[in-house]
Amino acid sequence: MLLLHQRFIQSAKKFPNRIAVYDKTTMTDFSYGKLLIASLMLKEHIAKIRGKYIGILLPTGAGAMLTILGTLMNGKIPVMINYATGAIENCRYAQEKCQFKSIITSSKLLSKMGLEPIEDMIFVEDILAQVTLVSKLKAAALSKLPFPVLKNLVHNGDISETSVILFTSGSEREPKAVQLSHKNILHNVNSFPKMITLNENDVFGSILPLFHVFGLTVNFWLPVTIGASMVAYANPLDYRTVCDYIRDYKITFLAATPSFFYGYLQKSQPGDFASVKIAIAGADKLSDKIYEGFLSKHNLTVLEGYGTTETSPVISTCIPGQHKVGSIGRPIPNTQVRILDVYTDEVLPPNREGKIMVKGDLVMEGYLHDLEQTSLRIRNGWYDTGDIGLIDDDGYLYHRGRIKRFVKIGGEMVSLVKVEEHLTELLPEDVICCVVDIPNPTKGADVVAAVANGDFDMNKVLRKLKKDLPSIAIPKKFYVIEDIPMMASGKVNFREVERIVREKSMNK
Repeated sequence: MLLLHQRFIQSAKKFPNRIAVYDKTTMTDFSYGKLLIASLMLKEHIAKIRGKYIGILLPTGAGAMLTILGTLMNGKIPVMINYATGAIENCRYAQEKCQFKSIITSSKLLSKMGLEPIEDMIFVEDILAQVTLVSKLKAAALSKLPFPVLKNLVHNGDISETSVILFTSGSEREPKAVQLSHKNILHNVNSFPKMITLNENDVFGSILPLFHVFGLTVNFWLPVTIGASMVAYANPLDYRTVCDYIRDYKITFLAATPSFFYGYLQKSQPGDFASVKIAIAGADKLSDKIYEGFLSKHNLTVLEGYGTTETSPVISTCIPGQHKVGSIGRPIPNTQVRILDVYTDEVLPPNREGKIMVKGDLVMEGYLHDLEQTSLRIRNGWYDTGDIGLIDDDGYLYHRGRIKRFVKIGGEMVSLVKVEEHLTELLPEDVICCVVDIPNPTKGADVVAAVANGDFDMNKVLRKLKKDLPSIAIPKKFYVIEDIPMMASGKVNFREVERIVREKSMNK
């Protein structure tokens, strides 16, 4: 089986004149032929960098894509680093965790973020300045070789080799370094065209960061392995601009987090999403407000999918003509999912809630330098997602929340996600909320809510909540946090919200 970068070369040879990337950050278009030549040039420079791992701190765009390709073509492993929050701290954490030095980044990116470079950073601007006419001609000549020859002039290893290091979000605990092999990501990439019609004529909205597995697999590897075009834009929070690009480039496939979809719903105009055939939300729960909003405004069904960093990422997804509202779809091809009792590990029948377990080639190789955590999460090939859910009689999976987002109060299990869902329906549209728990010496814990602003009648909201939820699940207090901490993926940083709320509760 071909490795990921060889699959890219295959697409480039098949569709040399097709635009691979409309890079909206640099306002430069790259055909597949041009992308192949540039990746072969970059391969020569990356070959000079010592070490097995190479850090990549670059925004979504052709530069990041080329650096990933050039790294893999040398048989080295890209370590994708989060630049959106705490970039320098994340660089140092990655270097220490993975035991490497060199990080490829951009001086323009650091300048824009107001950051000073650290030792062992290599700037893409400096690499480009070193490109000679001879190296350009050499790469161009190589790119003309037949595919069977060219694929053997780049790294040609086993598909079980690690293709990337990604870090878990850190929203609940210290990030772990996830090792995803070529086989892992190819499992996802090969599954999508079996479920939905995708080909080289599709245009992907590549707006998610490539340091996030959702963006890396669905916004990059999926389109380049089928020869489709990508409209790459590094700021998914620039809602109006993203909507303009969706309309102007006639994007057909869009994957994003629910919070991003909500922003696009607010800033879009009727007709902006007319070209979109597939819209998939993942990484967080899709609210009824967003689902119904897109149906009403754009006659577009936003489908819901489910995955984790450790599963490359997609485990299940709804697809056109096969979806149930509220479900996260059926497992993708060649993927096994079962539900276990939280306390006994007994395999549960349909419609019973328990731990979601996954098996298949999509499951990671393990956490780098962390055998203990790997053995805790993978047993006999089954990966413990840490999520609670159920499978119905038709094989559709339903996600009920993280096990860590359930709290025991007075002997009863309370779902913080369920409280959040009810609260979101009652709050004004502009009020973001997050529900966490704080210690209670008598009952074990109290449920409290963090809100972005207090411009609503809290007593009225509480009265309505009492009609839908048991008393132990009703938030005991509202804490106003103007800027609720978010991850770059658009998910709430629960660990940070919990820290702030606990501090506020102790100061009162």
